[in-house]
Amino acid sequence: MSEHFVIPPDEVEITAIRAQGAGGQNVNKVSNAVHLRFDIAASSLPEAIRTRLMELGDQRITRDGVIVIKAQEFRCLEKNRAEALRRLQELIDRAAFRPKSRRATRPTRSSIARRLQSKALRSAVKAGRRMKGE
Repeated sequence: MSEHFVIPPDEVEITAIRAQGAGGQNVNKVSNAVHLRFDIAASSLPEAIRTRLMELGDQRITRDGVIVIKAQEFRCLEKNRAEALRRLQELIDRAAFRPKSRRATRPTRSSIARRLQSKALRSAVKAGRRMKGE
């Protein structure tokens, strides 16, 4: 069961930074990478999702409970901002997904009997081979 939660823009802190790596002279003068920070504890997300987010064990979540995402895939600031927000939404959606709880079941009497019968058959086949070999 998964719900989709929309993050209010005022809860996300986005900073434009200079991108790393290749890019020639442009990379040194243009701040087109994005550094996104999202404080889990101060967010308006439901308590259950905040707890699951903290337990995700994702490397982008700090000990203080702040999600830090760096997006520098594109040369355009707007595309990087959209990519960072998409990654944040993906992380929240992953925490919002609540796996179905498993109910313990026991095998039926007939399935146990079938299993034991097939084991006995296999055992008889192997025992027959043993007699021929000696």
